[in-house]
Amino acid sequence: MKLLALDTSTETLSVAVSVDRDGAGAQVWAHEAPGGAQASATLIPAVLLLLQQADVKLAELDAIAFGQGPGSFTGLRTACSVAQGLAMGSGVILLPVDSLLAVAEQARHDTGAQRVMAVLDARMDQVYAALWQWDEGRWHCQMPTVLQAPDELHWPADACLAGNARAAYGARLQHAGPERHTLPTAAAMLRLAPALLAAGQGVSAEHAMPTYIRDKVAQTTEERAAAKAALLPS
Repeated sequence: MKLLALDTSTETLSVAVSVDRDGAGAQVWAHEAPGGAQASATLIPAVLLLLQQADVKLAELDAIAFGQGPGSFTGLRTACSVAQGLAMGSGVILLPVDSLLAVAEQARHDTGAQRVMAVLDARMDQVYAALWQWDEGRWHCQMPTVLQAPDELHWPADACLAGNARAAYGARLQHAGPERHTLPTAAAMLRLAPALLAAGQGVSAEHAMPTYIRDKVAQTTEERAAAKAALLPS
């Protein structure tokens, strides 16, 4: 399997290519650089360089994974539009990947964490957060993505806190358990891609869309109650 992944949802641009030619395991080429406003100018050259290093033509890819969000609005649009352009020119299927799921996967890869509260800085005194559980070789979402003030966020004490929100909000994220400063990396997306493709989550270029959680300004009272109830022991 030959895969390309790219993410510009945070302050870091992340691109990676994986190639498994003989079934013995994938070889990965990865690149990271500053994101933000620079991403739109540097993303395509980075993609082309990695494809060249991996000796893979664009049309040979089995899929192109991209970080669909939540995250920086400009970054999400950049990743989605570049992925769409590459797919339209090559006919390759696209795979939108939840940025918080990529955070959870990177934390699992780095620390072995099986339960991860992925939390990313959403600016405007808010965070994006979701709770993920690794079980039987795959991730299960235990709390769907929420947009909240850091002080209002609650999660199980045994979950690893991962993401970049602690650096922004410090003690306002009340957590005494394990932590990991983690971003949604392209390498994490490559590890997630086979299972997501097998689950039928690939889409054509015209159906690829970013996920803008802030389109919905706030949760309803019922949604807040449901999110808290999901964290209580059953």
